Amino acid sequence: MAAIEAIDLETLATRLRERNFEVVIVEDGEEARSEVLRRIPDGASVHSGKSKTLEDAGIFEELMTNDRYDFIRKRTMKLDRMTQRDEIRRLSAAPDVMVNSAHAVTEAGQIVITSASGSQIGPIASGAGHVIFVIGSQKIVPDLDAAFRRIRDQVFPYEDARLREQLGIGTKITRTLILESDFVPGRTTIVLVRDPIGV
Repeated sequence: MAAIEAIDLETLATRLRERNFEVVIVEDGEEARSEVLRRIPDGASVHSGKSKTLEDAGIFEELMTNDRYDFIRKRTMKLDRMTQRDEIRRLSAAPDVMVNSAHAVTEAGQIVITSASGSQIGPIASGAGHVIFVIGSQKIVPDLDAAFRRIRDQVFPYEDARLREQLGIGTKITRTLILESDFVPGRTTIVLVRDPIGV
């Protein structure tokens, strides 16, 4: 079974590279963390989604606690989301590096991300200088229809329950981004993780 999974990931990696994405395949969250951190220059401004994948890999904690990076979330968490919304928006819009996960990646190599506020989508689509995705193997789906089903049936219930527990409010699916390819190679790195990680 492991050999089939390896072939599947290698095939996906080839298809992603054909779309101008840089791809590296790792075994687990620990290797993913190492790959991500070695791609972030000292002093870089870094933004990320509040992703379970990044949490499970220890990447989010590393960004929060390591002073090598200017982690934007450390600054925005101290700001009032109602009265300082514009400042939060400007800080988050154009980081040097955006680290995120995706909610699905199709076998053809399309990357799908959904959001309620859209705060992650702007930097991923165009604002960030470099984008790094960490994507567990369980997020590979046959096509875009399956990607949307995965978001609706797996991702949304988890995120909604998490936010209700933490903040007392739910979430919504309001914006979905599909990355078909990069215009030029080199902007986006995808770390594919053989072990399932995240939701």
